[in-house]
Amino acid sequence: MPPMSSSSSSAPASQSHPEPEAPHPHLRVHAINIFVRDQDVSLKFYLDQLGFSLMGDVRFGSGERWVAVAPPDGSTVLSLVSPTPESKQYALIGKANNVVFVTEDVLAKYREWHARGVKFRYAPRLKRVTFGRQTGPDSVPDSNAPVWGGVITHFADPDGNVFGLVSYDEESRAVEAQRRAAAAKLESERRAAQELEIAQQVQLRLFPQTFPPATTLDYSGTCLQARQVGGDYYDFLYLGRDRLGLVVADISGKGIAAALLMANLQANLRSQCATASDQPDRFLRSLNRLFYENSTDSSYATLFFAEYHDPGRRLRYANCGHLSALLLRADDDLKRLDSTCTVMGLFPEWNCATAECELAAGDILTLYTDGLTESFNHSGQEFGEYRLIESVRRHRHRDPCEIVDGVLGDVRNFSHYEQADDMTLIVARCR
Repeated sequence: MPPMSSSSSSAPASQSHPEPEAPHPHLRVHAINIFVRDQDVSLKFYLDQLGFSLMGDVRFGSGERWVAVAPPDGSTVLSLVSPTPESKQYALIGKANNVVFVTEDVLAKYREWHARGVKFRYAPRLKRVTFGRQTGPDSVPDSNAPVWGGVITHFADPDGNVFGLVSYDEESRAVEAQRRAAAAKLESERRAAQELEIAQQVQLRLFPQTFPPATTLDYSGTCLQARQVGGDYYDFLYLGRDRLGLVVADISGKGIAAALLMANLQANLRSQCATASDQPDRFLRSLNRLFYENSTDSSYATLFFAEYHDPGRRLRYANCGHLSALLLRADDDLKRLDSTCTVMGLFPEWNCATAECELAAGDILTLYTDGLTESFNHSGQEFGEYRLIESVRRHRHRDPCEIVDGVLGDVRNFSHYEQADDMTLIVARCR
């Protein structure tokens, strides 16, 4: 989101206990080599005429090129190998005839590929198979032997390699079942992705959309989520009587569960904040009670809530188990606004204390979540609080929105890994 301004055994030693059987390692066919004269010509045939997918096209330091294709389901990988004329493999070009593709409808695939110029040896014909032996249409198989009917044809690639295209009753049903299962999986994944996208858009609307007015304070904030939805939360609240609320929270957990708790906390906070100015302790206790009642036993939230009195430049705050806010004074002195109480949501009865401090012109208040300071580089070092302070110092003469951008830029330059946790940052500067 862009910135917003154990036991022992008594058995004799000679007896040995059988070791648990190790799981069988995964095994699959990597690829089948098809020897061709020109890889580009063959590649065009498999991609354009058969509708296969490109699985790899790599040129090695030796100059050799590895090209692989597969049918749409990716089950069979063909390596298109172009041997040198002096090699033994060169004589194998056009000799492949043992690769058979199975489809649930040979006739439909035959018409599709024939229209694309694929050369078939003959039109699809009915075959019967008994115990794996093909029988002609006039032969009579043993009446006690299982018989499968099937349709078969053969086609060739530009080099004369011949492939079978068949549909057996048993295999056809298996292929169709596999196809339907794959289609159902894709549809399920599509719906899940669509629902996540909708959830992301809804959550983005939970972040502040307007900026309550303040005459002595400029402020900005943002939340960069590691996933489509997350558990970080920040807000700017108009508390009435020249008072502004600044909020940063971090919900335990990640993903959808954390996002739902974040939405619950946001709704409760906004509905209860009318009492924040007069009775902040009561407001926060009520917020804790509601969060406790609407979450599981292990769920909690760290929260920093600050009430800024605009004319008096006074900041009253409660740090509920959150990271210390950083108050960088105009004279470069640093004050940490440490915890005043424990985290929210773990206990039904919860006491909260508040603290106060005064701000002066040029003072900068920084609120953040641990996703920012716990970003790490290739050496395993965290960005940490020290680098955060130095980053704020480096950008302190810019507008709060630009400070937010500058700090996040410093984090990205420090850590080139994929973002692992939500990063939320609020910067406020006293005019």
